[in-house]
Amino acid sequence: MAAALDDAVATLLSVWEEARERTTNRLSTAQLRVVTVVEQHDGINLRRLATTLGMLLSSASRLCDRLVAAGMLEREPGRSDRREISLHLTPEAARLLAALRADRQARLAEVIAGMSPAGQEALRSGLGEFREAARRSAQTGPRHFPPGPRGPGGEPRSPEASPEPHRPPAGLPEQRSTVVPVDRRRTYEPPTSTARPA
Repeated sequence: MAAALDDAVATLLSVWEEARERTTNRLSTAQLRVVTVVEQHDGINLRRLATTLGMLLSSASRLCDRLVAAGMLEREPGRSDRREISLHLTPEAARLLAALRADRQARLAEVIAGMSPAGQEALRSGLGEFREAARRSAQTGPRHFPPGPRGPGGEPRSPEASPEPHRPPAGLPEQRSTVVPVDRRRTYEPPTSTARPA
């Protein structure tokens, strides 16, 4: 199931990338991520933006400099701390994101139209459950498996599934190997010939 979903997501990302190239070819993928985060968290400061994107503060700062120069972002002093800079989208960036979503949804609609009604309903229901499960997983944190025996696919195996050492059937004595000690102090002596010379 996870492999099938991973394959489907790769297809979905290719559709999104096509839409990005048609609509927002002025922005790189990294710049588009910045714009999307600022849209979701209007007024975010630079440090929190870098943490959200998982990048260095200096890298996030350079991206924002380019987006300000391109007319996509605005900087203004923070309301609580004037030393902090809050980030906001420009109207042009908002229009660009709206056009991107419209193009993306139109492309997805073309793909979905080729599915059967039953498949469309199953997709809708499955995506809803997946969204809720992902939210619960994000709240509880990632699941870590303790080190131990693993199955053929790399999944952890319970101790009950671990192979037991070989034991003889009940009622039969356990066979033990006998080890004969070797005296390493003795040296090899060739056998003495008893034949007399002719």
